[in-house]
Parts: sequence; structure tokens; C-alpha cells
Amino acid sequence: MRIDVITIFPEYLAPLELSLIGKARKDGLVDLRLHNLRDYTHDRHHTVDDTPVGGGAGMVMKPEPWAEAFADVLASGERESDGALTSPLVIFPNPAGEPFTQRAAEQRSEEPWLIFACGRYEGIDERVYEYLGDQGVRVALSSLGDYVLNGGEVAVLAMTEAIVRLVPGVLGNPESIVEESHTSGLLEYPLYTKPASWTSPDGVQRDVPEVLLSGHHARIDEWRRERSLERTAERRPDLLEGRALPGEAGSR
Repeated sequence: MRIDVITIFPEYLAPLELSLIGKARKDGLVDLRLHNLRDYTHDRHHTVDDTPVGGGAGMVMKPEPWAEAFADVLASGERESDGALTSPLVIFPNPAGEPFTQRAAEQRSEEPWLIFACGRYEGIDERVYEYLGDQGVRVALSSLGDYVLNGGEVAVLAMTEAIVRLVPGVLGNPESIVEESHTSGLLEYPLYTKPASWTSPDGVQRDVPEVLLSGHHARIDEWRRERSLERTAERRPDLLEGRALPGEAGSR
């Protein structure tokens, strides 16, 4: 997978050198390239923003640097056997975009090439989206949630981690993905490790649920399924969408 990030703060993406994402880059599983939007300006102040037409607070990112940046990045793409350039998916982190979900991460992980475009200030001139669409470039606006960040870099860090960890070979044990929260549409069940009996600092003895020590895999799977349903009902009932709860018909 190739990932390009266009931003005015390339140093903000330094955490992508760490942990599993950094290892995936070193192992050649992910080709991640950073581009400074200011490199595509032509004034001595490297200006990337201006006041909004029609008035209003804040500043808007200018279309000219973005057009040059996209032209440069797109031209660096690999060519297919028929000579055509590989088609990337351009993702703009944007609170007005579609919610970024686990399903979206799964779909993005199957893309050979992603380009993230990090907006700042009040946002990017709308004509940039129109221009890309007219050039036949696939564009997606993705939102981490119903809140506003100072820029797209934090969202890119989160999205990249969610996507890259699903790329084959990145995780040491791919089976660990299967039962994670949201993978099945439910929240993950409670997790425990050794020791099976632990006395917490307040003097209370806290034991692992007995069923997990039984060695009976069918019973353990059933217990985990029930806990997932209960936890989802308590914390995220919107995810159930008519699913039967433990104790109701069809829950087993």
C-alpha cells in the first residue's frame, strides 16, 4: 500500500514512524510519503490561505497550492500494464464528511494507494474538490466524529493506524482482528490476563470469571458473545439494530 499525506505540518506525522506502523514501513508493507503544501507556493511567505470571499471569520486554504501539490503527487504514481496511471483515493478529513468507521477502515485497507489531504484554518476552497472530481479523481470526505479539530493531521494519524493495521502482514497474529470491537458490529467482550486472582490496592480480591478457566471453548465463546451483546446494549445501543439480547429468543 502507498499512502501520501499533504500537509503544512509534516512533522505532525512523526508518530507514524513508531510501533506497528513504523515497522510496516521498514518492512516495505507500506510506502508512506509526506509532502509539505508550502513547497507548492511561489511567494516569499509561502502563503497557503486567504480571507473568505463573502466575508466571515478565519481564513480559507487557497486552491492554487493544492492543485500543484495534487498534480505533483498524482504524476508520481505507477503505471498499469496498459500505460494508465494507478488511480488513488483522495481522502479529506472533514467534520462535514461521512463517519469513519471500522467498515470504512476495512474498505480503505484494500486500496493500493491513498492520498490524505490535511486542511487547516476554516477549511479548503470548495473548488479543489470540484477540480479533482472533474479530473476523474476519486474523492472522499471522512469525519472522525461530530466535533472540530484544528486540522486534519490528528485525523490522518487515527485513520492511517486503523487502516494500515488491517493490511496483510502488519499484525503478527491476524486472528486478533476478528473479535475486536466493531469488527462484528458489536463492542468487544471484557478481557483478562494472569493472575487469575488479583488483590487490588484497595484490598479487594478480584477473580477472573470462572468460565474462562474452564477450558471449555464452546462455553467461553458463548460467554464472550453474551458479554459483547450486554456491553453494546449498555454503551452503544445504536449498534444493535434489532439484534437479540442475551436471554431473548435468538440470542444463542
